[in-house]
Amino acid sequence: MTDRDGTFKSVDGVREGLKGVGYICNTEIATTVYLAFHLEKPVLIEGPAGVGKTELAKKAAAFMNVPLIRLQCYEGLDESKALYEWKYGKQLLYTQLLRDKLDRIVSRDSDLGESIRTLHQYEDIFYSPQFLEPRPLLRALQEEQGAVLLIDEVDKADEEFEAFLLEILSDFQVSIPEIGTVRSQTRPYVFLTSNSTRELSEALKRRCLHLFIPCPQPELERAIVRYHVPGIPDRLERQLVAFIHEIRKLELKKTPSISETIDWARALILLHAEGLDRDLTRKTLNTFLKFEEDIRQVDEKLMLLVDRTLKETA
Repeated sequence: MTDRDGTFKSVDGVREGLKGVGYICNTEIATTVYLAFHLEKPVLIEGPAGVGKTELAKKAAAFMNVPLIRLQCYEGLDESKALYEWKYGKQLLYTQLLRDKLDRIVSRDSDLGESIRTLHQYEDIFYSPQFLEPRPLLRALQEEQGAVLLIDEVDKADEEFEAFLLEILSDFQVSIPEIGTVRSQTRPYVFLTSNSTRELSEALKRRCLHLFIPCPQPELERAIVRYHVPGIPDRLERQLVAFIHEIRKLELKKTPSISETIDWARALILLHAEGLDRDLTRKTLNTFLKFEEDIRQVDEKLMLLVDRTLKETA
């Protein structure tokens, strides 16, 4: 992909550009995005759910002003759903049209061999590009001005599909038996995300730059909350982020993600909170905790957690 407007001149430029489209990130993330662009390598993003893996690809597309093409992976995903399908309805109509014009196409004076050769010329059209329905992978290769290709939750796909991806990630081309090899005119910028539900192959990892996105440090998370919840009181912002970080130290079924921190901040604003207190926190636990046993565990320790938070942010 070419840097038409100097978007990727520096790491700081990438960081500011992502911030401009609503993705607040640290230098490590910006550096990986910068290097991946110039090295023309895919980025494999791992980390807990809700830390912004998918959002990074979305915002990169907005930052670069190119289409986002998303392939959502799942168990049983195969080439036909990811690469291309034939337009069978259109092929059927073509068959009917060919049958209706058969007398004109084949001369009555032709011998059998000549008639077969004549029909064979029309048969090849059935598997031509005009009957091809591109799916996400092929669409990304065909975008003349480039695109961001998001292969989301690649760890949910089967190992066979992962192996199929290797040709695309190595050479940015795919082989279609009926047509031949399709090569990208402009390489797509590729992001793969994984929640580590299974171990990915070394071959796949070797083709990518690796980026692990953890839950953010308090200062960065405060900046994210300020961006998404403008006007939040400074005291409330400091206290709720500090409380969330206390919560993440507990052994929960699901720790709060960044998006849930933002949800909680918006809920507290709606309730006209200026700062945290035990009663309001207890009433809003369900905005960032998603399992009843997690809510009960936090509720049992609520007095200690809130008091510790208020002390740390005083």
